[in-house]
This record gives sequence, structure tokens and C-alpha cells, in this order.
Amino acid sequence: MTQTTKSPKGALFIKGLVLTIGALLLFAPFLFQDTRSLEVAARICIFIVLVASYDLLIGYTGIVSFAHIMFFGFGAYGAAIALKEMGPGWDAVLLGAAGGLVVSIVVAIAVGLLSLRVKAIFFAMITLATASVALVLASQLSGFTGGEDGITYKAPDLFKTANKLMVDADGKVARLFGVKLNGKLAAYYFVFSTCLVLFILCLRMVASPLGTVLKAIRENEARAEAIGYRVVAYRTFVFCIAAVTASLAGSIYAVWLKYTGPDTALSFSIMIDILLMVVIGGMGTMYGAVIGAVLLVIAQYYLRDLMGVASEALHGVPFLPELFEPDRWLLWLGIIFILLVYFFPKGIAGTLWDKGARS
Repeated sequence: MTQTTKSPKGALFIKGLVLTIGALLLFAPFLFQDTRSLEVAARICIFIVLVASYDLLIGYTGIVSFAHIMFFGFGAYGAAIALKEMGPGWDAVLLGAAGGLVVSIVVAIAVGLLSLRVKAIFFAMITLATASVALVLASQLSGFTGGEDGITYKAPDLFKTANKLMVDADGKVARLFGVKLNGKLAAYYFVFSTCLVLFILCLRMVASPLGTVLKAIRENEARAEAIGYRVVAYRTFVFCIAAVTASLAGSIYAVWLKYTGPDTALSFSIMIDILLMVVIGGMGTMYGAVIGAVLLVIAQYYLRDLMGVASEALHGVPFLPELFEPDRWLLWLGIIFILLVYFFPKGIAGTLWDKGARS
């Protein structure tokens, strides 16, 4: 059953959940007033965009690519190199992001035109090889990319200006509901607002006639070709759009993190996280990107702490404290993922949407 034929009941529930998450992210600096929580909220915003752009490929068009993290890295390294060479200015951010976009588009077109005629696993392997080359180059071109150590740089001037302007009469940093109005807060709302715009653009795209064509290609490529759609052209186009979105997300993350290296921008562990978020949230729903990103990022940051609390609470009970040992958090994360896939075979958003349609 396609998304367009589903009952409004399921759609309203999912949309309400996503709007609630959006509201929590909007007010996150005031609701969770610690540095770690702000880092978690910013990472969720970035991954929502990254997962949504990947859902354009795997969920709406049926393209399995392992090179998505490569485009994220192009954007991150573009901004990082420009900020390091030109200093902490918005001109550097714009130039670096534009450079990352150009590289992403060129590589995406090359991969698309050369490889998108290849089917299924063969195309996935080509994208995996391409991403591996990018990772190796980033690690070895130390004079340009910083190698394994990465690149450290300063934030743009606007965030520094915020630190100077948001002071009270006594010269102390002004506060709102106990939160310091400083450059860190300004940087978070830069991340939130830009990611919100990119996510809305992704939503508009899948709701447009283009989204209908992409789903037709996903469901039956031969039929789409037979009725007149140039499948390779559409697949190449959406591959480029997804690459551009991922590249922009990488540039935004580079501005927030003030560090870019292979582990933060090109690691295959991030690609695995993206895949898990898409599966958990629900492929071909777009709203699933929000749910999957929130659940996995929160689990990565807080599951270990939660298990530590559980282990201490169960102290004295045979076997259970060792079972909930914090070092075993990855085991429990795997178990949770298996349970989610079992009970939500179409992802959380997809399954709940279908249940709403049947009720």
C-alpha cells in the first residue's frame, strides 16, 4: 500500500509524533541545559537531514548506495579546509560548502552515469568501492585534509560576536530561563534552522510529481521505462539531489563541531548508523528519518548510562548486574534493533501508518 492511499488516522499520528520531536528540538537548549544534551540535539538534527536524503535513494527510488557518507564528508571537509585557510568567517563557510557541493555533484554524476545501469548488489559494491577510495584519500593526504588527525578550526565570526553582544549590564553573559545566550546557543539554532529547511525541502520533493515518479521506478522500473520515463536520468538526478543534501549537512556539521576528520565525516560506522536509522524509522516514509535518528542517537549517547543505573539498582541479584554491565551496551543495542525489526517490519513510521490505515 502506498503512502498516498493510507488513512489520515495513521498519517496524523506519525505527523503529530514528528511535530512533537521538532518542538523538543526547537526548545532543547532550554529543556535540557547541559553541554552533552545540546550536542545530542545538534547531532539528531544533522542525522535527520542525512537520513532523509538517504531515504530519497533507498526508500523512494530503490537505490542501495554505500557512498552516501562520502558526500557528507565532501561537504564537511570543504567547510573545514576553507575555515582553516581563510579564518572563521561566513565567506569561508559559503566557499567551502560550495566547493563540497561541486565535488559532490561531479562525483554523483560520474557514479550515476557509469553505474546506475548496473543492478542491485553490483551498484552497491561500486558505491562501496568509491567511498573506500574517498576514505583512503582523506586519511593519506595529510597535507590537505589533516590525515588521521583531521582538521581543527574556529567557528565563524557571528558566533563570536554573539558571545560579546549577549551580556548584561554587569558584563556577564545574559541568560534566558537559566540558559546562557552565547555563541554556543546561536550555533545550535543555526544547525536547527538550516536542517529544518533542508528536511522541509525533502518533504516537498517526495510530495511533488517527482516523488510519484521515483516511487513508480522503485515499484517497477521496467513499467516506468515503458510508459516513457527516462529511468537512468531520474535515478541519476535523485542521486545528485541526495548527494547535494548530504554535502550541505556535512558543511553544517563541520561548522557546529569545529573539527573534521575521517572518523566524524567519512567513517563507514556512520554509514551503518544511517542504514539502521532508515530501517528503524521506516523506508519510504521520510518521517521515519526523524524517528530513526532520534532513537539511535539517544541510544548511542544514553543507553550505556541507563544500563549502569540498572546494574547498580540490581546489585545483589544473581546474574542480572553482569547482564546489564555498561560495557555490554552494544549487545543490548543489537537486541533492541532485532526487536524493533520484528515488531515493526516496515519501520516504526511505516508499521504504525499501516496499522492506522487498517483500523
